[in-house]
Amino acid sequence: MANTGTEHTVKAFDTDINELRGMVAEIGGRSEQAIAKAMRALEKHDLKLAAEVVAEDKLIDDLEKRIDDLTFQTIALRAPMADDLRELIATFKISGVVERIGDYAKNIAKRVPVIASTHRLGPASLLPSMSNVASQLVRDSLEAFARRDADLALEVSERDQIVDDFYTSIFRSVITYMIENPKDIGEAAHLLFIAKNLERIGDHATNVAEMVYFAAKGEPMPERDRGENPTDFIDEPTNGR
Repeated sequence: MANTGTEHTVKAFDTDINELRGMVAEIGGRSEQAIAKAMRALEKHDLKLAAEVVAEDKLIDDLEKRIDDLTFQTIALRAPMADDLRELIATFKISGVVERIGDYAKNIAKRVPVIASTHRLGPASLLPSMSNVASQLVRDSLEAFARRDADLALEVSERDQIVDDFYTSIFRSVITYMIENPKDIGEAAHLLFIAKNLERIGDHATNVAEMVYFAAKGEPMPERDRGENPTDFIDEPTNGR
């Protein structure tokens, strides 16, 4: 009977873990889609699509809560140890980080109505490429989680420097553009905040990668030298207020 009970507990734990993995994949997919739709809305000045991104963020919020609830329930009922406990804690933290990635996409969408057209704003030309890199980092960090791939997680952290470099370049371009086109300062400032949101998405993908690395290795990911970023003072709350 003892063996039967143990087998039942193991099967129940495996069921919970598999369900959590599926939910993390779903919240990751929704956040990636939110980034893509927000950037498409920005490029096309599509107010309807931008509004969809804002409205659909509620689905991401609800999914995060479901992940948190199931994680806590699994810890309480299954009493996992060692590797299993690390994975559950990583799952809990990752869901929160991915939810914030969705918030950054929402923030981008909220700025679409106040930017008449990105085509006449020179610095905006770099945003699609920056967005593609940031989205790929999100995708790869979640793939690393699904595969328990510490090497891929480390690679994500290293590639975040590309997003940082994009942001520094856009920051300088926007400041120069503001000086040369004072009538467009308002819209250019919104571009700067959009670029900052994309930079933060890259940072959060790295946060996911760090958690994956810890869950897989049982030790913190080695820190990389990020250097000084003169634009770190520019940020906004992820709740979009």
